[in-house]
Amino acid sequence: MITLPKLARPRRLLAADEANKPTSQVLRFGPDKPLKLDAGVDLAPFQIAYQTYGTLNEARSNAVLVCHALTGDQHAANTHPVTGKDGWWDVLIGPGKIVDTNRFFVICSNVIGGCLGSTGPASINPSTGKPYGLDLPVITIPDMVRAQSMLVDHFGIDQLFCVIGGSMGGMQVLEWAASHPKRVFSALPIATGPRHSSQNIAFNEVGRQAVMADPDWCGGKYIEEDKRPEKGLAVARMAAHITYLSEAALHRKFGRNLQDRSQLTFGFDADFQIESYLRHQGMTFVDRFDANSYLYMTRAMDYFDLAADHDGRLADAFAGTSTRFCLVSFTSDWLFPTSESRSVVHALNAAGASVSFVEIETDRGHDAFLLDEPELFAAINGFISSAARAYGLPEAVQ
Repeated sequence: MITLPKLARPRRLLAADEANKPTSQVLRFGPDKPLKLDAGVDLAPFQIAYQTYGTLNEARSNAVLVCHALTGDQHAANTHPVTGKDGWWDVLIGPGKIVDTNRFFVICSNVIGGCLGSTGPASINPSTGKPYGLDLPVITIPDMVRAQSMLVDHFGIDQLFCVIGGSMGGMQVLEWAASHPKRVFSALPIATGPRHSSQNIAFNEVGRQAVMADPDWCGGKYIEEDKRPEKGLAVARMAAHITYLSEAALHRKFGRNLQDRSQLTFGFDADFQIESYLRHQGMTFVDRFDANSYLYMTRAMDYFDLAADHDGRLADAFAGTSTRFCLVSFTSDWLFPTSESRSVVHALNAAGASVSFVEIETDRGHDAFLLDEPELFAAINGFISSAARAYGLPEAVQ
């Protein structure tokens, strides 16, 4: 049998490889160290796939935890092993960049329930020898943070200098600050909120139903059947991708321009550029992401409600906190509008916390946190620099 070199393998096979044998560091926990889940069960054994950048200092005081969004992973600032592209936050993290790896030790892990090496539905269930599929318990944002906490413990880090993330990553930041306030010196939740709105839950449900309606989903056992619900997952991605953009950005980029033709075809091919773009987004996504993971990740976001765990009082989630906060929102983000960030700011003010807030004018929508946005970079840089001085961290060694 001829085995293709790893980089020559199709993306879908590379992605399958990554689920159980990731191209990153892996921390494994045995039956003696289970992950206690909100679903009321213990997950064991389990593993966390992660990347680090920079060097942990002797005092273990320069650690920055980066939390990824819904379809992200641990490859924040390195070449992605499946797509070959730069890391999803490569513009922000690295030597001499705003999150300067000459100064900070950056940790980014694939969340539990993900599909790039941390235990998720595509992982092998040791009790059956088959992929978990839907036998994996439902995962929540607090579950993800508990696993991350165990990873941080592995490095002997008592307190993280900063926890930073956008969207679902921002939810994790808020959970970290609420559940582990003494372990977080500074927190940077971006383009996020303390809960999912009914509109966001509705969009997620459309995506899940698209996946589950695909005949190749096979009740979640498609890996065992050697099938893939590509069409359903692609449609889910297309619908979700619209929510990450804004009408102004779509009009600026595509308008009503036709795709490789001079007139309408009076059919159902991709007449418009925006149709072709969304189809491309859907099909490239299915090559790198597991369909069941999409179900689990969207459900985790839907279940997140920070105030609900504190009798409906969001301020109580941050009572007595000494963490420094900076929240960032975008004017054109209708997935997590500025009102969501303001609700957190108001709660933090009520709790007497140290908090700053920046609303950035942009037409690039929710995804602006992943793009080259100078005002965003300036806000992050200012906050991190100020927090580092207060924390007593030395300047970077060039």
